[in-house]
Amino acid sequence: MKQPRSIEIAGRRIGPDQPPYVIAEMSGNHNGDLQRTFRILEEAKQAGADAVKLQTYRPDTITIDHNAPEFIVEGGLWDGRRLFELYEEAHTPWEWHPEIFARAHELGITVFSSPFDPTAVDFLESLDAPAFKVASPEIIDLHLIRKIAGTGKPMIISTGMATVEEIDEALSAARAGGAEDIVLLHCTSAYPTPPQEANLATIPDLADRFGVITGLSDHTLGTTVATTAVALGAAVIEKHFTLARSEGGVDSAFSLEPGELAELVENARIAQAAMGRPMYQPTLSEASVLKNRRSLYIMKPVNEGEAFTSDNVRSIRPGLGLKPKHLDAVLGRKAARDLKFGEPLDVSMIAGGLDT
Repeated sequence: MKQPRSIEIAGRRIGPDQPPYVIAEMSGNHNGDLQRTFRILEEAKQAGADAVKLQTYRPDTITIDHNAPEFIVEGGLWDGRRLFELYEEAHTPWEWHPEIFARAHELGITVFSSPFDPTAVDFLESLDAPAFKVASPEIIDLHLIRKIAGTGKPMIISTGMATVEEIDEALSAARAGGAEDIVLLHCTSAYPTPPQEANLATIPDLADRFGVITGLSDHTLGTTVATTAVALGAAVIEKHFTLARSEGGVDSAFSLEPGELAELVENARIAQAAMGRPMYQPTLSEASVLKNRRSLYIMKPVNEGEAFTSDNVRSIRPGLGLKPKHLDAVLGRKAARDLKFGEPLDVSMIAGGLDT
């Protein structure tokens, strides 16, 4: 299925022929401090990220305050944490949002968010958010997806844990709701993600199956997996971002620091530029070294009418003579004139010419 060439978020074109769109996911790495949030915006801008993404929910819009076992995280980074308490710590206060959007505008970096219920969509619309992100666990919430689609804004949908059928249902709901500009992010919802479970081959498969621009929401450590994804067609890269892992935070353990984010931005752009197109001829930069290929040269003086032999013609560098593939056809033929040692052999030197 043919995918669209590009979409736009806040005037920035996004697509396979554009530099990768890099999203710094703040999540709960603000650590409850608005000034730290502003510093995250500043550092993300300095690192070259295109956008900072928030998460817009309250603890009671995403879960309930309950102590039953199913409301307690088992295993992983947040083992033993009650969901309500975890989301209380991690959520970005709604009263901060206007200030965050205003500060981002001053800095010249895009901000948008993942809403987790319809009231969050309305709230973000009131702030004129330029796009919306559907988090992986919410891909099965078709009501929420239709609500987001109704805004007409670009949608980025993460696919962690989702089956092909669930992705298809989400896309169908988004399109039925009015969404036209949709990006699917391959994602493995493990924190952190083992590289061997990244399954980056899914990225081009998503593009082929669903005809959309694709990318990666990456939770592996470091930048290698995300950079590799660009070479497989990822037009969008999302990574969690913090000021310093040593300062803690609910997502800090698998988040990039400013220097690493800058490295990702640079390497992702290099990877995208290096993709190029199928090329089976010398590039511009190779033109000057073409002469370093081998060619046929006169190795000792040859008199007019004398036969060419392996003693007086050889394939050597540089490449100013006939191509080496003609050596067998030249041997045994006769010289059309006297030839000097070190002359590049050409057709005019061969009596009767040569069928090249």
